Amino acid sequence: MGLEYDIANPRSSRLFESLRAFGYDLSTAVADLIDNSISAQARNIWVDFMWAGQTSRVLVKDDGQGMSEARLVEAMTPGSESPRELRGEADLGRFGLGLKTASISQCRCLTVITKEHDGPIVWRRWDLDYIAREGNSEWRLLKGDSLLSQADRDLLIGMDSGTVVIWDRLDHLAGEANEDDETKQRHFRERIDAVKLHLAMTFHRFLSGKGAIRLHLNGRGIEPWNPFLEGHPALDPLSMEQLSLNGDRIQVRPFVLPHHSKLTPQQHSCAAGPKGWNEHQGFYIYRKNRLLVAGDWLGLGMQKEEHCKLARIAVDIPGSTDLLWQLDVKKSKAIPPPELQPDLRRIARATRNKAANVYRHRGRVLQRQNSRGDVFLWSHVKRHGKTSYKISREHPLVKKALETTMDRAALSNLLRMIEQTVPAPLIVLQNSEAPDSLAIPFEDDANGMQEAMTITYQAMIEQGKTPREAAEYLVVMEPFNLHPDLITAFLEKISPPRSRVSTDRVPT
Repeated sequence: MGLEYDIANPRSSRLFESLRAFGYDLSTAVADLIDNSISAQARNIWVDFMWAGQTSRVLVKDDGQGMSEARLVEAMTPGSESPRELRGEADLGRFGLGLKTASISQCRCLTVITKEHDGPIVWRRWDLDYIAREGNSEWRLLKGDSLLSQADRDLLIGMDSGTVVIWDRLDHLAGEANEDDETKQRHFRERIDAVKLHLAMTFHRFLSGKGAIRLHLNGRGIEPWNPFLEGHPALDPLSMEQLSLNGDRIQVRPFVLPHHSKLTPQQHSCAAGPKGWNEHQGFYIYRKNRLLVAGDWLGLGMQKEEHCKLARIAVDIPGSTDLLWQLDVKKSKAIPPPELQPDLRRIARATRNKAANVYRHRGRVLQRQNSRGDVFLWSHVKRHGKTSYKISREHPLVKKALETTMDRAALSNLLRMIEQTVPAPLIVLQNSEAPDSLAIPFEDDANGMQEAMTITYQAMIEQGKTPREAAEYLVVMEPFNLHPDLITAFLEKISPPRSRVSTDRVPT
């Protein structure tokens, strides 16, 4: 005997409004469209943001395989594929929802125009305002010649195949703004910048190496952002491990990035990533070379801490394990299966410890050299369980100032006042809130550093050091040791070639 039932078709207008709330932001929504382009074997992908107030629009165009009319209708149908279906190796999709949910999270009118090889140009449109206005329960996917302007019809002219996704009525990004609304326009540009950084990070493996795709944003190519500084001579990769999950192999590659003293200011700024050094520590989860999670300790009981910020771990998972990793629709979140958590926790702790050792080693070096009292300006003092910092009276510049001043007592009292008023609580607070915001000494003042090196060098010569001894001191003296390029140029200027000092002695 068959089961009794009622037909409970959802109302299209209400369900579409619910689908808008999946939690996409602009960057993750655009990335979802690019997944489709890559799955369609596109070699070029163009993303264009066009500001025109309330008629602003976003276009994502590719030169991939395109679709037939029947395939387009299927692709525009919500839930057209089951998340349990095994996808091809090049297919970055998962739930059969990405094109629709990503798009309508940002716009109220979604149009897709496509053309496969030797096929006609075809198109379809979801118009949420039309659906809401009609108030029916039918899922009316619009078609017909009246939908497109001539300019939109021409978007695929001259291409053998390809697809264009158009977002109109950008209610979140532009709303009802006038075209000359400078505040909205500035916000529009800022969001574009965020999209660029996100795409450079998410698709960095596709944008580099043999067979790389080309991704263009408003006519300019996007360069990949590699989180691991692969290829840098000071990079410290740990041993790769292969973990097993239900017969599938999970590849884990830990890295400890170089200390900032081994990087140029430009390299240090670039390696920080879109969210900064502290935020980008942790695991990087890749699925079919597409980055899902960009720096997170995955709920394994570890926090993001300043002394662990050099630890980054790449994890490659196959598409067959999606359900076990609890992948979300936006492909921006993954939860490690319980079977893998002990090994991932072990690898994370080992990588964090090695990253922290970079700072411990540097601290030990500084303490050893600081014991001489004449290399570092500040010394660390601990008495009765309390920590304080003192200005070294043996530092060449301090020593010279004390010896040449007409009022030694006044200068000594000034130094003492500086020591007693170091704003340590404020420094700690600001560093915890924005750990990457502290400027590197002389970061934007090469002339000032040159002058400081010259005066310090001269002071050491006046105090009896030979030119070579003075040069050796400069190489390890803070803050000059943070700028080996400038030290090299300075030493080449003051030292004859046969007596030059190597800047390899700069501590790390």
